[in-house]
Order: sequence, then structure tokens, then C-alpha cells
Amino acid sequence: MARGTGVLLMAGVRTTREVLLGCLAVPRWADDVLTGQPYDDVPALLATADAAALELADDELAQALAGHPRIGERGGAQSRREQAGVDPAAGDTAARLADGNAAYERRFGHVFLIRAAGRDAAAILAELDRRLGNDAAAERAETVDNLRQIALLRLEEALR
Repeated sequence: MARGTGVLLMAGVRTTREVLLGCLAVPRWADDVLTGQPYDDVPALLATADAAALELADDELAQALAGHPRIGERGGAQSRREQAGVDPAAGDTAARLADGNAAYERRFGHVFLIRAAGRDAAAILAELDRRLGNDAAAERAETVDNLRQIALLRLEEALR
């Protein structure tokens, strides 16, 4: 397959640009991953995807965040799976998440984003509280890192 086309073929795995954008809604990132082909193996593909997600321009960050629901407000199937450890109906979890999300959005101007996969509500709320103490630069870096983690998890899942 030619470099930079809309389909990635590797060892019988077919991944389209659309699939990549479902992992991270940043066209430049998807294009970088496609342009890096052919890949010898999945680790090589993931390394390229990882490197391409490390630095996001402000417009890319805003675009990526636009597709993510608030923690506790499960969106599509991916978000529901990733937030499986969060039960908004348990105790005061829903109220604490709503309050934390609102405080975060007032402070930073965008939705709180965290790699929720493998975390329960207590861990997510602790991270939310901790990150509310970040300055804008530190929080931007943490948000980009969490987007990168989510993208890699989603890409690994898509390759199965």
C-alpha cells in the first residue's frame, strides 16, 4: 500500500483513517500514523502513534476534547467501556463528579479529561481534585498526556 493513503494495512490488520480518528480526533495525528507505514509490527505502529500524539497544537487539543463526554456522562460505546469503573448512581458520586466537572471547566475552560479505563470513581475524583491545583501549562500537559493514553488504548483495541 502506498504511503499516506487512507487505509493502513499491516499483517492482515486493516485500519482506516476513520478508525484512527475514532481513537484521537486529530486529522494530523491520523495522517502521521498513516504516513508512517508500512509498519513491521504493532509495536512499531503504536510507537509512531505515541510520538505523533505527544504534541498537540491548541486547535488540535480543542478538537480532540470536543468529542469527549464529561466523566460520569457516558457518551458512545468507547466511553462507556472506558468509564466502566465509574458508577454515577453510587452514593454521592454523581454530585461530586458534577461539582468537580463544573469547577474544572470554570478553571480551565474545557471538559476534564482523564484516561478512565482501569480507574474507579474514587481514583478519578482524586485526580480531578489534584488537577484542579495545576496551573494552565501543567494541566494542558496532563490533558495531552491523557488524550495520548486514550488514543493508544483505543488503537490497540481497534487492532484486535
